[in-house]
Amino acid sequence: MRYMLLVYLDEQALDETERQECYVESSQLTHDLHANGNFLATAPLYPTSTATSVRVRQGKKLVTDGPFAETREQLGGYFLINAKDLDEAIGIAARIPGARRGTIEIRPVVELSGLPESH
Repeated sequence: MRYMLLVYLDEQALDETERQECYVESSQLTHDLHANGNFLATAPLYPTSTATSVRVRQGKKLVTDGPFAETREQLGGYFLINAKDLDEAIGIAARIPGARRGTIEIRPVVELSGLPESH
């Protein structure tokens, strides 16, 4: 089963050196997950100050700068993994460096037929 592991943390929690160390550690984790057949995709996200939100209401597109909601922790990145069950996904989530300062939300991915194959 595929799981999306969403990494939430306060964008100000890490200085630039700590952020780079987190990227290195996350990269190492990615290689481990790949070797075990769990890895599908991962990426950090730019800060919420670069976000744009789009809504369509009554047929009109509304575009605003910034994230949809102000929260204490922001979505900072994700891992898309294969795991045999939730317990395995929890074990992988606990290895993500962001879990030490933030929260990893685990969401099963709905499998839809008829979608193009990803590369």
